[in-house]
Amino acid sequence: MGGLGNKDIMANNIKYYMNLNGKTRNEMCEALGVKYTTFTDWVKGNTYPRIDKIELMANYFGIEKSDLVEQRSGNRKHNAVEINVLGRVAAGIPIDAVEEIIDTEEITEDMAKTGTFFGLQIHGNSMEPKFSEGDIVIVRQQDDAETDDIVIAIVNGDEATCKKLKKYHDGIVLISTNPAYEPMYFSNKEIMDKPVKIIGVVKELRAKF
Repeated sequence: MGGLGNKDIMANNIKYYMNLNGKTRNEMCEALGVKYTTFTDWVKGNTYPRIDKIELMANYFGIEKSDLVEQRSGNRKHNAVEINVLGRVAAGIPIDAVEEIIDTEEITEDMAKTGTFFGLQIHGNSMEPKFSEGDIVIVRQQDDAETDDIVIAIVNGDEATCKKLKKYHDGIVLISTNPAYEPMYFSNKEIMDKPVKIIGVVKELRAKF
C-alpha cells in the first residue's frame, strides 16, 4: 500500500467516490459517525482518517480499503465519457447550442449508452440540503419524467430550474427541498400556456467541496 498515510491521495479518493455515488458531506458524516469539521479536514487533506474510519468508508462505498489508500490508476478513466457542464440553460436554446460551458465532467460508458447527458451548475439555495450553490448535477436529457424524479425544468421562458416533480391527473407540482420555498403548482392548461417544459432528469450529484 504505497499510499498509506498520504493525506492528499486519501482526500482525492474520498472525493472521487463521493462524486461517483452522489453523496454529500452531511450524508457521509452521518454514515460514519464523525463531525462535519473532522470529515472536512479529510477531504481537504489536512488530516488522515483512522483505519477504522477508512474501513467504514470502504464498506459504505462497496470498495476495498486499498481503493481509498492508494493512488488511483488512470486506467479507470479509459472507459469514461466526457460531457459539458453548463453554467446556465436559458429557454429556447437547444442544449447543444448553449455557449456557457464552464467545465467538463466524466460519466461511465455504461451510463452514456442510456441517453444524452450534460452537467449543470446549481444556483441558489432552493434545493438545499440536497443540492447546494455551486454543486454540479449530471442530467439525462428527456422531455418527460416520473413522480419524485429531480428534474430540470424551464418555466414561463425563464432559466432552467432544478426541482422535485410530482405528477397528478390535472397538473404537476415542482417542489424545492428547501422548505423556505413554496411548491409551484401548474395545471395542465398552464403547462401548455406558460409553458412548463421538462428538459432533463438529474441522475447524479457531483458535490462542491
